[in-house]
Amino acid sequence: QVQLVESGGGLVQAGGSLRLSCAASGSISSINTMGWYRQGPGKQRELVATMDTGGNSNYADSVKGRFTISRDNAKNTVYLQMNSLKPEDTAVYYCKLWQFGEYWGQGTQVTVSS
Repeated sequence: QVQLVESGGGLVQAGGSLRLSCAASGSISSINTMGWYRQGPGKQRELVATMDTGGNSNYADSVKGRFTISRDNAKNTVYLQMNSLKPEDTAVYYCKLWQFGEYWGQGTQVTVSS
């Protein structure tokens, strides 16, 4: 019914950049919120950033000033530009969609080497 497909993960050195994408398909409401969570090794899943269809965004303190969330509503796609990456950013990054229900992507691995 609703599918989220992430892309853009990979291996990068500390200080580098990556851009994640998440495309939603299926029954997508014109009003929704999309965002990113991450789960590092041995850690709980945590919120990274969200953005609603109105462009309102929210960030975790740990990524403010380094990560930027954006979206293309016409494409039902959300992006996460990650700059100045640190080893502690290493995690599986999950896309999430909130509308009439909550939907998760399959996750994409981001590994930052020191």
